[in-house]
Amino acid sequence: MSQKPTSNETGQALAGQELTGKKPGFTWPVRVYWEDTVAGGVVYYANYLKFLERARTEWLSLLGLEQDHLAEEAGVVFVVRRVEADYLKPARFNDRLTVHSELTELNRASLLMTQQIARGEEILLRAVVKVACVEYAPKHAQLRPAKIPIVVTEAFAGIPI
Repeated sequence: MSQKPTSNETGQALAGQELTGKKPGFTWPVRVYWEDTVAGGVVYYANYLKFLERARTEWLSLLGLEQDHLAEEAGVVFVVRRVEADYLKPARFNDRLTVHSELTELNRASLLMTQQIARGEEILLRAVVKVACVEYAPKHAQLRPAKIPIVVTEAFAGIPI
């Protein structure tokens, strides 16, 4: 079983950093580049989804779960099945943001995460993301649902849901 992540200065996992006020999660820093914005220096709406994806990927990496290794060794990949996002306030060019993620549900073939993007204490976006585990077959695009590998469930075992 893996150890529970601890906090550090680079914005890695912050045990005790709370989205709901009850659960630890993971926080990842993001800087807004010019390429992330549209006219007026405001972040393009779809780029918030990229920020959310980066945070989920980095959390898995911190837990020792590299997605390319899961594909090669366990024969599975994770795909976003559903996103609900509430855009509350705009992020702007050169903002330093944090993306916080919490695991809300761990099911047989899917994960449900609650995420938020903030600038300091100001919440800019709240999202609920359902991620499905699917079979990985590079030459076949069927992507059928698959049971989440034990290595993944063990990595998340120390994180309260």
